[in-house]
Amino acid sequence: MKKTLVIITHSSLETSTINKRWVEELKKHPDEYLIHDLHSVYPDEKIDVKKEQQLLAAHDKIIFQFPFYWFNCPPFFKKWLDEVLTEGWAYGSGSGYQLAGKKMALGITAGINKEDYTASGRYKYTLQQLTAPFEITFEYIRADYKSFFAFYGVEHRPTTTQIEQSASDYISFIKGL
Repeated sequence: MKKTLVIITHSSLETSTINKRWVEELKKHPDEYLIHDLHSVYPDEKIDVKKEQQLLAAHDKIIFQFPFYWFNCPPFFKKWLDEVLTEGWAYGSGSGYQLAGKKMALGITAGINKEDYTASGRYKYTLQQLTAPFEITFEYIRADYKSFFAFYGVEHRPTTTQIEQSASDYISFIKGL
């Protein structure tokens, strides 16, 4: 069984509540998960594109884990997408579509409560609607998009029980892909 690649993009993972806990849970299973923390690997944000492409090519399941803020992904993750998913490699002519058929999903932490992400809620859109650009991107490169796992309400001081349950549920989500 190949490991699942979990690419983490969080600028202050050490002070995170949920993302940090999810990483701790993933680390309990080193035979199943390879954790790739982009900020640790590239503190200067200068991405080794070939290295990243080789890492992606070596895995059949890829999770992108990040905090959702300003209704999007962190800017470094967007930069990573722009630089790594290149024409001729991830799509297009030549040896394109190197990620075709690979299962991809998102692990998202949202500061806002789930009910705020509804048509009648504070922000008028669901998290599924707001993550549509990722779905389209992964479909464009012919990957097998498996949606997302989300923890809502980080800003509202989740209880220890909620945090622990989210870590367990996150692992179950990934295993179920």
